[in-house]
Amino acid sequence: MNESQEMVKLTINNIPIEVPKGTKIMQAAKVLGIDIPHLCYHEDQRIKAHCRLCSVEVTGKKRLLAACSTEVWEGMDVHTDTQIVRDTQVSILQLMLANHHKDCLSCPRNQNCDLQRLCSRFNILKSNLPSVVKEVPRIETNPSIVRDPSKCIRCGRCIRACKDVQGIAALTYAGRSSDIVVTTAFNKPMEETDCILCGQCSLVCPTGAIVEKDDTQKVLDALQDNTKHVIVQVAPSVRVALGDAFGLEPGAIVTGQMVTALKLLGFDKVFDTNFGADLTIMEEGHEFLHRLNNGGVLPMMTSCSPGWVNYMEKHFPTCINHLSSAKSPMSMFGAIAKTYYAKQAGLKPQEIVTVSIMPCTAKKFEASRPEMGRDGYRDVDVVLTTRELIKLIKYVGLSIGQLPENDFDSPLGLSTGAGAIFGATGGVMEAALRTVYEKVTGKTLEKLEFMDVRGFEGIKEATVHLPGRDVHIAVAHTLKNARLIMEQVKKGTSPYDFIEIMACPGGCIGGGGQPIGTTNAIRKKRMAALYEIDKALPIRKSHENPDIQTLYQNFLGEPLGEKAHELLHTHYHQVDKPYTFN
Repeated sequence: MNESQEMVKLTINNIPIEVPKGTKIMQAAKVLGIDIPHLCYHEDQRIKAHCRLCSVEVTGKKRLLAACSTEVWEGMDVHTDTQIVRDTQVSILQLMLANHHKDCLSCPRNQNCDLQRLCSRFNILKSNLPSVVKEVPRIETNPSIVRDPSKCIRCGRCIRACKDVQGIAALTYAGRSSDIVVTTAFNKPMEETDCILCGQCSLVCPTGAIVEKDDTQKVLDALQDNTKHVIVQVAPSVRVALGDAFGLEPGAIVTGQMVTALKLLGFDKVFDTNFGADLTIMEEGHEFLHRLNNGGVLPMMTSCSPGWVNYMEKHFPTCINHLSSAKSPMSMFGAIAKTYYAKQAGLKPQEIVTVSIMPCTAKKFEASRPEMGRDGYRDVDVVLTTRELIKLIKYVGLSIGQLPENDFDSPLGLSTGAGAIFGATGGVMEAALRTVYEKVTGKTLEKLEFMDVRGFEGIKEATVHLPGRDVHIAVAHTLKNARLIMEQVKKGTSPYDFIEIMACPGGCIGGGGQPIGTTNAIRKKRMAALYEIDKALPIRKSHENPDIQTLYQNFLGEPLGEKAHELLHTHYHQVDKPYTFN
């Protein structure tokens, strides 16, 4: 606390407290351990004050005040649990229930729903009002996100996430009064709008109105099929987020326990997407050097974030040639699994089912792209989000914190610290620089940490000194920040040579498929955990991964070679929208 900051004295429920001037009632109550009920409020979003569930009584005021939007003042006397406050909160919940599809047992957010939790807290066992909910079908027209308008409580969290965080505004309010709804422009399916399927809306939704498309049954069916060899890969950020759902501290590293859980689920092999990340650095790093030395299109931009790729295809299609042609770590892994690994294991590609555990809903769309496969089969067959993996682990009754640790399987399970930091904004750039610098200079880096590209700042810049020239780089996360960079690229005024973009706040650690309850404070703890993993590993540079070296020696040949290009590179294209508001 800043010593010069002006303080305010007040009482809440007759308990005296002193907080900085400007503090909202809700935050002041939280200091005392009082959780004022709320639904539209989210700690990372600007105040909306829509639901009024956080109404409190303040002595001297004729009306109840919203705790989320009202600043405290000197001598304020707040009461959060009077009869009128409770009656108001119960009435608001009853009104919401009257206009809410109450199929809780079959809802994807059952036992993980803010509305359900509040009804339990207020002992509301049933709605006392006649139902006015309209039968609206679930909207399941894309591989990533499902919308159920009958579950929407019109809190506006999804609208704020889409507009304020991503700068897209694919979701908005329409209608008036009791007919107001959250919808898309012209009520189009999300994939036909500006939406890039990042899933940030599903991460902040307090109910089951917006959820990831559930593919857990596909995995359970494959695991029971004796004719299939089912393998799984796990993204770097999943291992520092999974523990949240099992009561562990945010940012807890559960790599070994996660591997054990996946083996107990019945997967034939448990591999690591970090191996694919090391492979991506080999291809993307060499692609950058090739462009730099041969007059290629610059700035080159990373392409491992599928939400970001979707954004480029829809919003800046004339700049697509700036994207690296290297596939994402997930898709590179899938291509190698169905070729190199299949050959080593003596299996046919069609006998292998590749499952990916990702922090991202857009990865489901990426896996479905026709470019991501060959000879009639897909590189990745099923993508599950972290939230879906949590469902599977709970389904078999495992408790992550109590499981013994286990190692990933070989030959696609060994990875480096460079692969581990892919999950944080700036991590891909730092991993690439470790390899690019040593390949160009032939010298060993004395210090592996590129601190200028670390942290939660929206846009970071740095200059790397290579023989003969300086390389100017930029790192951005969230598409609102990406747009600032893209406007420069589009005008031809970008000062950068190499740019990393991650669609979600903080990178994959804050992906749209991560556990419900993810906030920026939690994202920062996950980020710190990934750097801790990197620091603890014996090998921290992708080009020093011995299994990656063996892969090139025995199968791929050389980075950017013919075989590598066939399996590990792709192309992107413009995606037309049925409308534009520009």
